[in-house]
Amino acid sequence: MSETEGDVPRFGLSRREHILDELRRTGAVRVSDLARQFKVAELTVRRDIAALAERGRLTRVHGGATLRSTLDSSVPRDSSVPPTPLFRIGMVVPSLAYYWPQIIIGARAAATSHGAQLILRAASYSPADQRRQVASLLQSGYLHGLIVAPDTAGPDGAAMLQWLSSLPIPVVLAERRAPTSMALTTLEWVTTDHVLGGTLAVRYLASLGHRRLGIVTSTGSPTSFPLRRGWEGAIADLGLTSTVDRDLGLEATDGPARDALIDEVLMECRATGTTGLVIHSDRQAVLLQQRARDEGWDVPHSLSIVAYDDEVAESAEPPITALRPPKQDVGRVAVELMLGRLSGGPSRPRQHCYLLPSLNLRESTAHAADRPLAAADAG
Repeated sequence: MSETEGDVPRFGLSRREHILDELRRTGAVRVSDLARQFKVAELTVRRDIAALAERGRLTRVHGGATLRSTLDSSVPRDSSVPPTPLFRIGMVVPSLAYYWPQIIIGARAAATSHGAQLILRAASYSPADQRRQVASLLQSGYLHGLIVAPDTAGPDGAAMLQWLSSLPIPVVLAERRAPTSMALTTLEWVTTDHVLGGTLAVRYLASLGHRRLGIVTSTGSPTSFPLRRGWEGAIADLGLTSTVDRDLGLEATDGPARDALIDEVLMECRATGTTGLVIHSDRQAVLLQQRARDEGWDVPHSLSIVAYDDEVAESAEPPITALRPPKQDVGRVAVELMLGRLSGGPSRPRQHCYLLPSLNLRESTAHAADRPLAAADAG
């Protein structure tokens, strides 16, 4: 029978949950302190502690209780009752449909392996909605720390970061970072080095002999700006020619409108002699590649394509070369960073972690020297 069943009154259940919350936060509680806080007799608190001890949820000590000790053999552990988590960590992400599920999987696995509880909430990419979800999560119950992926662009993003830095619990940003100029020393973060991702994409195409390159990024995506920075830097460093430069939302359109957008990009590629494209996200890459093939382009010989995200790129025809952010590792490291902060206390140095994307080579890229005169080139 669980603590929410039987003859225990509802206010008694709430009191016992609060005792467990206090144990998670401090590791120990005193009967006298709890009695004052609950405004009940000390005998009532002792009965609560005894009931929880009988369930193996804590260890009774003189004058109070502690988290269940591994040396406590007074009551056999109830395998039907999960152990009390050491820490409760809130996590707010902007989407449950794309990119973020893998990060959540990594975070949940890390939390489980370390005996922590992960409490998930989904928000949109709106700073107002993100703030509302964080506030609701904080009000719903005691949290030891928060992992969040806020919009950091513009005045609203800056205000959100300032607010997060003022919270009374540790905050770790996932796939986000605060501008150095804001000097928000309380925030920690784990993010993919998307700037390096843009650099790697350009350098790989250059290694195949491509000299005239273009880029297509996703409108409104926080990944687009750092990816573009890496792309621009590598173009300049290698003395390549920047041709096509578009920011599109192909997934938000369909039918003739989407085909028209893609046709504009392809016509610009043809007019500028572009032989290689870097495209974010890989869903946009798939849409552009299939339209190009429908219009007679020979991918990769007429046009080599490198995608960024690698969620569906491998399933395209042909499979698309793609850079893959280490999404599960972002979630895992975010939780580990949070647990290190909670265990190490304020003396532990703050950390900013950058994880590197990996390049997965497939059939959508070829050497520029192998480029025949295709129908699209001859037209």
